[in-house]
Amino acid sequence: MTQNILRGFCCAILILVFAFGFILGCAAQENETNSRQLTVYLQSIFDAKVSLRYIDGFKNMQPISEEAGVKNGKSAKIKIPGQYLPGEFLLRIDYRVKEIDSPYPAERIIFINKQNIKLSVNPPYINNNEKTKFNPGEKENTVYAAFVEENSAKRAPIDLLKQFLLSYDRSESKLYIKAVKEFEQRRIEYNAWLAEQTKQHRNLFVSRLFQFQYIPSMVWSGDEKEYLGQLIKNYFEGIDFNDPLIIRLRELAMFMDGYIRLYGMQATTPELRDSLFTQAGRLACEKASRGVPQVYGWMVDYFYNGYEANDIKEGMIMLQEHINNPRCLTSKKQQIVRRLESLKKLVPGALAPDFLISDNQGNSFQFHKFESKARYKLLLFWSAGCSHCLQLVGELKEWQGKPANRKKLDVIGVGLDEVEENIKKWKTAIATLPEWKHLHVKEGVNSRVARDYAILSTPAMFLVKSKSNIIAAVPANFEQLINDLK
Repeated sequence: MTQNILRGFCCAILILVFAFGFILGCAAQENETNSRQLTVYLQSIFDAKVSLRYIDGFKNMQPISEEAGVKNGKSAKIKIPGQYLPGEFLLRIDYRVKEIDSPYPAERIIFINKQNIKLSVNPPYINNNEKTKFNPGEKENTVYAAFVEENSAKRAPIDLLKQFLLSYDRSESKLYIKAVKEFEQRRIEYNAWLAEQTKQHRNLFVSRLFQFQYIPSMVWSGDEKEYLGQLIKNYFEGIDFNDPLIIRLRELAMFMDGYIRLYGMQATTPELRDSLFTQAGRLACEKASRGVPQVYGWMVDYFYNGYEANDIKEGMIMLQEHINNPRCLTSKKQQIVRRLESLKKLVPGALAPDFLISDNQGNSFQFHKFESKARYKLLLFWSAGCSHCLQLVGELKEWQGKPANRKKLDVIGVGLDEVEENIKKWKTAIATLPEWKHLHVKEGVNSRVARDYAILSTPAMFLVKSKSNIIAAVPANFEQLINDLK
């Protein structure tokens, strides 16, 4: 009986293994079938290195392929796997005109979708459509180049009218009223042209870019504040949140950066900035929630990245309602949950998490048992590869250099660099900071101590009372730290 059960169990496992392998094989075969090839023919150079990078919707770049030593008159052939398609890519050619030359870079953005592409390139003129040519019948890049040229001509008079209306100070004059009517008429005609272009080329990936040129409606009466409010209110007119492919375009992130700048223009204090950016995220995520889950999730990820980088706690709390929505396909749910949990635990009045690791001398260091003669000890998580961290370290060093400040706090620096090059920079930096206690964890933000303190980016500071190990403050920057010490 036992043998039969065991035999049946083994058969079930084998079936599962076979099925899993079959699924993986089908996925790999589909990816192979959907792959495309980019062929780059080089001319008028001695040799070159040709590389291609995929640009995701957050403007990050991922290397696809690289081919060095391509001679004049020869070609580089690059295979693009199906998971990157359709997509936006950066083609880079580091070329030498003569053998004695140092390589010089030339770059061009290209779009790849359903066609294999052959591109004849004279690297110094890589962005000149007369000297750098795609193969006959190529659609994505050819259509986009034609759109850019025609769009520039159609927008020019509208932009001139806009500048006139923004600068003219007699809104009651007949000239101004006539210009407002002219602007509105041209705006409607232009947006209709955009819609027609989008419809005509709806099967092309690049047609998703057209909507970002849309000109929203505008009420010209009112002061500058009201004008700014109108821009924010109508900002998302013309954007199709039901198209999942727009999250593959870096233009979406650039579009959202422009949206955030409108709010930033109103901020006069860090507190107001945080409040405005939280409001911006609330409105944008709410609008995206009406679209497809992929775009909704992308929007939440976008604001998570911004809130985390700027330590905007109220914004992070606002995102909680969205990560609990089953329609939100965010990739940041785990990080947001972690951050929200830390906001409840790592607050003034709470006991700072204890940890035991080795210092830069190889000695055992336990945070709670560290004896400090100062009233406070500052726990600083930083990275030598982070410019903001180096700025903060420099400010702390200068401040502590004043005799009156030396006994106010002890600094315990925890280095989170993981890349060997940055670890070397960290070792160089700590040599100039002999008064600090220096620790380093190779696992970086994935280390136990970083998890306990919910460190997702650097720098991060915790001001802790020396005797009780109670968190006194969680300053976001040097200025807040000095205020907290007061």
